[in-house]
Amino acid sequence: MYLDRENIYNHLVEIIENQRRIENKLDRLSTIRNCLDEEQLLDNQNLLMITKRSSRTLQRYKKRGILPYVNKDGKNLYRVSDVKKFIKEYI
Repeated sequence: MYLDRENIYNHLVEIIENQRRIENKLDRLSTIRNCLDEEQLLDNQNLLMITKRSSRTLQRYKKRGILPYVNKDGKNLYRVSDVKKFIKEYI
């Protein structure tokens, strides 16, 4: 098979389009996966950035029952509504 510039260009365009489709599917999957009862969930990294608290401080809040969380697949996740309530009351 002979590849000229036009064929190479067309193949590259096709690869880029496929990559975009895959990225969109992965974004949708991560959004779906991080939902519980149709509510978005945040992970520890997101919570640390939002609250600007240390991981140890957040761990203390969880232990005291101040910060509700859900353990899903061995990962602590936080409902957005719970985080909003927590921020209003404690931060």
